[in-house]
Amino acid sequence: MNEAELGPNPSKIIEDFNREGFYLAKGVFNQNEISELKTEFNWIVGQLQKSGESVNAIWDGAATQELAHGDDQILHTHNVHRYSKGWLDAFTSPKFLWYARALLGDDVILHHSKLFQKPAEQGAPFPMHQDWAYFPTELDSMIAGIIHVSEASDEMGCLRVWPGSHRNGRLADSHGRDGGQLKDFPINQAIPIESEPGDVVFFHYLTVHGSMPNRSQQTRKTVLVQMYSGHDRVTTGIYGDHIDEQLALSGRNYRISRSLAGERKGAL
Repeated sequence: MNEAELGPNPSKIIEDFNREGFYLAKGVFNQNEISELKTEFNWIVGQLQKSGESVNAIWDGAATQELAHGDDQILHTHNVHRYSKGWLDAFTSPKFLWYARALLGDDVILHHSKLFQKPAEQGAPFPMHQDWAYFPTELDSMIAGIIHVSEASDEMGCLRVWPGSHRNGRLADSHGRDGGQLKDFPINQAIPIESEPGDVVFFHYLTVHGSMPNRSQQTRKTVLVQMYSGHDRVTTGIYGDHIDEQLALSGRNYRISRSLAGERKGAL
């Protein structure tokens, strides 16, 4: 696969991302690839449902309750690559890494991945927030890539962002939970990023984002991949302690050590 087949010129990706705080990469995974990933996604969902564990990740707090209905839910697990090699292969696929390397450089470290399934009609919302409070890094290099397994329309509760909000830096009390509402960034004025199966939305962890409930007749299926530069390091979050896989998807992890490689943290 030559560079023209992988994606746009990296300078164009960086220019758009630096200006807007996000980048919608169209058709990163083709129809056959996303069909296989959907099969793995559905298998993981089945595995979760028969586990007997609590898998509803709806947030608590007033900000969520303003948007949600009483029976809303969102099925969730961390680290889909631990369930299925197919998903690990997706994270290291040439086209996905084309965009990740454009934004982070050759050294791309996986922080964590997570599955979100918003059921039809009662898919839970996420209020507006920044991600940095959960897993801050020294250099603020952390980004996310949302891989769309299904369509994600505004009615289905797709990602909504405030373009350019990452340039405000770390906003106080921006975690989105109770007491962490962003009054200057209302969700109903945020821009919906509607996407098709195979698309990936990359966004900076300082970009203010969230999603409305899924009130459609369709189930929304996504996998989020959180990544940072191999020259960066995760520090202690102010809202809990988050798992950090520290897995090199590309290049090297220059901040790893023996103690860090063996470190275990709880999964928020």
